Amino acid sequence: MKPNYRRCLSCHKILPKDSLWRIVRVYPSGEVKLDQGMGRSAYICPNSSCLKTARQKNRLGRSLKTMVPDQIYQYLWERLKATSENFN
Repeated sequence: MKPNYRRCLSCHKILPKDSLWRIVRVYPSGEVKLDQGMGRSAYICPNSSCLKTARQKNRLGRSLKTMVPDQIYQYLWERLKATSENFN
């Protein structure tokens, strides 16, 4: 079976879907969640430069067509820190 590919909204690299983080604006509530739910989705690389650029340029909000709460960005930074600690 061919792997699914998605594009990072920050660096625009095309990578396998399972190597990116998925952020979803859930339909119909409009709530923003990570990795679950049906609705408009955006994908981002799990690295600090992509996350920093996405927040500074509001790429996540523009891609999802909604305002992204600060808790989502905080959770993504915590997740990034946890994954980097696992590799060290």
